[in-house]
Formats: sequence, C-alpha cells, structure tokens
Amino acid sequence: MAAILITLGARRLILAAGVACSGAGSAPDAGPDPAAPPVNLAPVDTTAVPPTRLQMQNVDFYVDPAIPLRIRTLSGTIRNKTGGPVLFDDKRSFVIGVEAAEVGLTGRDLSLLLNKYVFNYAGSPLRDISISTSGTQIVQKGTLVKVFPMPFEIRANLSVTPDGRIRIRPTRTEILGLHVDKLMSGLGLALDEVINLKKARGASVSGNDIYLDPTSILPPPAIEGRISAVRVEGDQVVQTFGNPATIKLMPLPDTATRNYMFYRGGTLRFGKLMMLDAEMLINDLDPADPFRFDIDRYLPQLIAGYSRTLPSGGLNVFMRDIDKVSRPAQPQLR
Repeated sequence: MAAILITLGARRLILAAGVACSGAGSAPDAGPDPAAPPVNLAPVDTTAVPPTRLQMQNVDFYVDPAIPLRIRTLSGTIRNKTGGPVLFDDKRSFVIGVEAAEVGLTGRDLSLLLNKYVFNYAGSPLRDISISTSGTQIVQKGTLVKVFPMPFEIRANLSVTPDGRIRIRPTRTEILGLHVDKLMSGLGLALDEVINLKKARGASVSGNDIYLDPTSILPPPAIEGRISAVRVEGDQVVQTFGNPATIKLMPLPDTATRNYMFYRGGTLRFGKLMMLDAEMLINDLDPADPFRFDIDRYLPQLIAGYSRTLPSGGLNVFMRDIDKVSRPAQPQLR
C-alpha cells in the first residue's frame, strides 16, 4: 500500500482535498495586479465523472461471502449511481453495466442465492431449496409449504425469454415422492395456482414455468445487462450476456496476465486514495486457479499483495485470493 502512496502521488492519485501555492518561503502577497485581465474561475463539476471501462477474465467475484459470480469473461462499465467517483468501499453506490459476458453459477451458488435472497421472506411457499445439475437439466429440491410442509423435486430445462429472463420449465414434478404432473394436468391445475411468488425477489411463476431475473436476484453491487443465452455445463449454469464474440477487448498493460480485472478511465476511489483517469490492472498472484475477489474484503487481499507503477502512471496490482490472504507475497521480477 505504501508503494501506491509513493509512486502514484505525482500522476493519478489525489491524497489531499486541495493544494495551495503558498508556503513558508513564499514572497509576500502584493495584492492583485490592476493591469492583469480578470480571471473567471469556473466551478469544478465533481459529479460529471465518465464511467470506467471494466474488463474481467477468470474471476470469482464474490457478491456475498459465500456466493461468487464465476466470471469467465466480462466487458462493460462501472459507474457511480449519482455520477461521482466509483467508491470501492460502498458497493451499493455503483453499478456494473455488462455489455458482454459469460458467468457461471454452481448448484451450491444458486441454492444460496435462492434461500438467502430470493425466497427469504415471511410466508414464502418455498424453503430449503437445493439446486444441482443433471445432464442439460437442473434439479430443484426443497420444501413446498401449502397447508403443511411437503418435500418436492422438479427436473427442468432452462431457456431465455425475449425480455431477458431465465425460464425454468419443469419436465417432471414430484411432491411427497409422487409424480404429480399428470395429476395436476387432470385437475386443470398449473404451478402458479399452487405457489404464489409475488413477494419473491426477482422470481415469478406463470403457468407451469418459473422465471428468474438474473440480475435482480443478486445482492449488491447492482448489475445491469441483458442475458442472451443460458446452458448447463458440468456443475454450472452458464449465463451469456450480449454477444462476447463481437466485443473488442481493451489491450492490457501486462499481456502475460491470465486472471485479472482491468479498470480504464473515469475516477476510482478505494480507501483514502483516489485515482483520476484510472488505469488499474488487478492480477491474480496464483494464476493456477481463478482469481477469487471479495468486494467486501478487498483490503486484506490488497495488503497481502504488492503493486507496481506502469510507465503511464497507472497501477499494476497483484492481489492474493481471498481464501489465501494469510500468505505473504513478495514482488517477483518479470
């Protein structure tokens, strides 16, 4: 951290609110020069800060201490909701705008999201949700609360709706261990007549289909983007945003990096430091596995790593994975 203070003070970091042109050895103030033309000092607009370009690859971005977004690739922007600098220390203050990305969630990730954020309200008809994958389908298990708690299991296909939601379409439904699809059909019952999800966060039901808004179900920071495809791949549900093939990636100041977050332009504030015309590449100290970054606990990751100043005055930061922060890092010659 000391390296950041020393090496970047002259170029991109503001370390004080103002800088005066007077000092102990200054000449006495002779007053205004009557021959000099008047100077109009326009106020500085501190709110009109352009968004920062953002690029990620192989990053497990934790939106909760136990829930990572497993970002394979991402291209987009990050901006303050009110137009000021991006405040890393307040994840509710900024928005990540996704232009193109591939993001995975394991069954465990989805289970935690649904139980902690989507269905965690009084009167929820669904409890103790557990998600797993099976071939190209997902398997949902849990408890349906209808008069009395009943265990259920739903096997379902995934697809994307025209308005950018994930459709979960059941192919087999069991309640209390009984296959009930034919029974419900015979009784003229649809799933939306059995469960009410009006209070759920980012989830709804229509007919026999359950719909999830892939950005609304997440805790802060806010994410904006339109999902274009979804698939089951191994133990993950992989969401595609936009068209990653059409995005031109920004050139990196360190082309050898494999797992990274790159911020370019705009203004970033982290801790007591502020970076203008930002250029910050955050590298993984252990590129053998994805870079595990926790926005709520990034400071220990920063302390456990080190940084270098780029020729442009930007920063090349090397961070330890959040689960490895107890290991000290030593700068390596490259």
